[in-house]
Order: sequence, then C-alpha cells, then structure tokens
Amino acid sequence: MRLMLLRHAKAEKAEPGERDHERALNARGHKDAARMGAYLAKHALVPDGVLVSTARRTRETWDGVAEALPSEPAVRFEERLYNGTSDGILSVLRETRPAQKSLLVIGHNPGMHDIATLLIASGDVEARERLNEGLPTAGLAIIDFASGSWAKLHPQGGRLERFITPRSLAETGAA
Repeated sequence: MRLMLLRHAKAEKAEPGERDHERALNARGHKDAARMGAYLAKHALVPDGVLVSTARRTRETWDGVAEALPSEPAVRFEERLYNGTSDGILSVLRETRPAQKSLLVIGHNPGMHDIATLLIASGDVEARERLNEGLPTAGLAIIDFASGSWAKLHPQGGRLERFITPRSLAETGAA
C-alpha cells in the first residue's frame, strides 16, 4: 500500500472576521499545487483514492493537483481531516477500502506532519531528517507499507519512499 500525505499549499492570511476554514490559496499556493500535481503525474503517482479536508485551501490544493493528473481518482471530502490529530487521521485512514492500494490525503499541520512521523519507521535517512524538521506547505511525504490492509495500519509500520517539497523541486529543476 502507498500513502501520500500532502499538506495544503500556501494560503492567504485570514481577513478580519473570516473563518479559518474559508481561507483561500494565494498565488504561490496555486503555483505550488499545480507543480505538485505535475510531479505526481510525471512520476506515475496517481492515487486510487483521495481524501481531502473540507477547508477551502485543501479543496483548492486538490483542484490544482487534479488538473495535472491523467485521470481523476475517487475523491472524498472529509471533515475529520480539518484540525485532525494524528489519532483522528489514523482512524480515517483505517476506514479506506482495501481496493484502494494508493491513497492521497490533503490536510493541515500539525496533524499531517504528526501522522507522517508517527507512521514512518524506515526509509532514506536524509529525507526522514528533512521531514522531521517539518512538513511545509505543499510538502509531500510518500510512505509505503508492506501490509495490504488499511484497517491494520499502525505506528512505525511504514517506510518513507520519498519526501518532496516545491522548494526541492525548484532547486533540482525537476517537475
């Protein structure tokens, strides 16, 4: 199984009286979402399913990613991902249908960073160290699991396959 954790792209600051849930992406956020979508498409990392927080900035991140994909996977907007803790996110992941062998989750920090560090036991040491420092906006952690069951997902059960950020793509000139 493969889990792809994507933090939403860069969002506008909240306007006075604006609910956090309704914050939109800024120009950099739209660009980074499209860049991450292009990366997923180029590297044949199209998921079988997608879970997206109901917040505007995560939905807009998904829109930017989806435009670059050759086909659109099944998408579910999940309220529990908004302000979700690692335990809450883990519960949502465990509900994933077994037929979905790869899953993209778009959510928020600190929950996304916390669930990534909770699930990873091995993988490239340098990438793990960079991820331990934080999961920036539009950061993508790809974690592989030997298990074939989302219901059996458990802490330290995964291997970090790669950790990509818009900055790391810009620095290497990769897409």
